[in-house]
Amino acid sequence: METKVKDLTVSELKSLIEETIRETLENLVEDLIALSSKEYLSSIEEARSDYKKGKVKELEEISDV
Repeated sequence: METKVKDLTVSELKSLIEETIRETLENLVEDLIALSSKEYLSSIEEARSDYKKGKVKELEEISDV
C-alpha cells in the first residue's frame, strides 16, 4: 500500500520537506567545496583521460577481488 500525502500530518510533511531541503543544501555545499579543489578537478581530468584511452575495468572485474 502506497502512502499518500493526504495520509501525512502537517508535521510529518513539514519534516519531510525540511529534510529534503537540508540534504540538498548539504550536497550543494559538498559539490562547491570539491569543485574549488584543484586536486579534485585534476583527478576528474585524469579519470576522463583514462576512460577515453580505454584504461578502465568493468565493475565485475573489481567485484571479483
